[in-house]
Amino acid sequence: MNILGITLARGGSKGVKNKNIRNLFGRPLIDYTITEAKKSKFITDYVVSTDSHEIKKVAEDCGALAPFLRPSDLSSDTASSASALMHAVSFMENANNLTYDYIVELMCTNPLKNTFDIDSCINKIIKTKAESVIAVHELDDHHPARIKMIEGDFIKDFVIPEPNEARRQDLSPRAYIRSGSIYCMERSYLMDQGKRYGGLNSRPYILPASRAVNIDNEIDFLVADHILQSHANETS
Repeated sequence: MNILGITLARGGSKGVKNKNIRNLFGRPLIDYTITEAKKSKFITDYVVSTDSHEIKKVAEDCGALAPFLRPSDLSSDTASSASALMHAVSFMENANNLTYDYIVELMCTNPLKNTFDIDSCINKIIKTKAESVIAVHELDDHHPARIKMIEGDFIKDFVIPEPNEARRQDLSPRAYIRSGSIYCMERSYLMDQGKRYGGLNSRPYILPASRAVNIDNEIDFLVADHILQSHANETS
């Protein structure tokens, strides 16, 4: 079975400048994903797709394959992740003269995911024959029932009515959000339908809250750094 792992790492990050290669607890952010991807027992090929010479060099220094620079039209703010993934798949299939069975997108915005999480997602898509399996984590204090909108100067429920004085543990059904970590998909689901997730046969992998980080701004970066520091202290 041929399984391609891909990390998309464009150079135009705005929330955190140079986010993908910024130093996080002594290592470039992208190195955490590269290290765990290379330990996967399922991934047969792994590649970093970037439009940046600097990111390409850092990725290669960290041991990843980065054999091309992504075209500018697939690296803009408006370009979809699916289109960038499809470009990487086509490049690798042509280069290796093969067809992949599954594609695994590993986002480097979560440095806390590990090989167990990656392989659990892949194992689930193989066993369930799902179109996609994506990592999600449970919403705790941000349950949809607590989300409000303002009309005029009045507070109203946004989607789900909030029970009076309800504790967060009483809110139901349980709600989950995409974690920004791992997306596994059948090759045809991506290449023929242009989709990464969301079909009727999409399945979840529930990422533990302790590994649910998605770096999108400076505060997220500080939180991730603190968690990694805490883990290091626990093991030292």
